Amino acid sequence: MSAVREELPEGRYGRSADERADRKLKVIGSVLGVALLGVVGWIGWDYVAGQSVSAELIKYQVVSDSEVQVHLEVRKEAAVTGVCTLSSQDEGHGEVGRGDFTFAQKSGRVDEVVTLKTTARATMIEIVGCRVAGSAS
Repeated sequence: MSAVREELPEGRYGRSADERADRKLKVIGSVLGVALLGVVGWIGWDYVAGQSVSAELIKYQVVSDSEVQVHLEVRKEAAVTGVCTLSSQDEGHGEVGRGDFTFAQKSGRVDEVVTLKTTARATMIEIVGCRVAGSAS
């Protein structure tokens, strides 16, 4: 008995329409993936490069009902004078103190303890933001 073939001989008549469509989808997917990675990378670079002054709150100590000592690490370009704004809140989340602190040291990394005056006992400190001195916040 002879067997009847239902498929065409492999490789004899070129690629099938499904294979061409699969290849086209792979190319389109690769191009879109690379474009997405490029956009994410560009946004990340712009965010990091756009911040010429940044700070990290290392720790703080409530000294009294009217004063908090805050340990900050400020990163900036050495030639830039940076200004960081701090805010303190009480237990009810009301703001009890706010202050701007200037960092003019000729160093890229400044590790300093500053004193923030408050109108009541503070329970929380946060960095509102940092900027180059003389620029709008």
